[in-house]
Amino acid sequence: MLKRSFESCRLPKDVRSVNSTSSTRDRILGTAEKMFAQRGFDGASLRQLTSAAGVNLAAVNYHFGSKEKLVEEVFRRRLDALNANRLAALHKLAGGEATLEQVLAAYIRPALELSHDGSGALFMRVLARAFAEHDDSLRRFLSENYGHVMRQFTSEFARLLPHLGKSELYWRIDLVTGALTHAMSGFGMIQRKGDVTEQEHLEQTVQHLIRFAAAGLSHP
Repeated sequence: MLKRSFESCRLPKDVRSVNSTSSTRDRILGTAEKMFAQRGFDGASLRQLTSAAGVNLAAVNYHFGSKEKLVEEVFRRRLDALNANRLAALHKLAGGEATLEQVLAAYIRPALELSHDGSGALFMRVLARAFAEHDDSLRRFLSENYGHVMRQFTSEFARLLPHLGKSELYWRIDLVTGALTHAMSGFGMIQRKGDVTEQEHLEQTVQHLIRFAAAGLSHP
């Protein structure tokens, strides 16, 4: 009787299969993110990755098709949500009435929130690798999939900073993005003090970076 009761509570075979597939895919992505952060994209081989994830090469090929596509999915898993949050914050601002600081907050806060998340912090190291390794195919993927987000923010910055020429505006936005990437990495001199909570430290970082970026962008 007890055995039959357990059997009746088991998930249907097709549901178990979906859960197993999702679990395998997520395990591969999590392992890949960790290894790419530690060893870089070229330094982490598929053989090492599959061994660490406890799967075979066929599983990687089934879920992703190639190592290049796996790398892209590692980025997509984080950046889809990050940029959706950025655009949602930007769209909440009243058209034509938003301040420079508000637009910067929409750009900066979601990124810093991701970097302060336990799992998101590891991704920041992967992102740093992408900048350092100059992978053309990866840069093309990022531009094609997320370039529209940067264009929307650039349009708002241009509206708020009409005194800047196009080239000068791009220079300043690029430098602001560099400062944001540095703050997201957590490798700077400013570390959280023992009597400051994670949330308080996050808020301090957000506010300091907004003020810094606003001053740099708006300077004559």
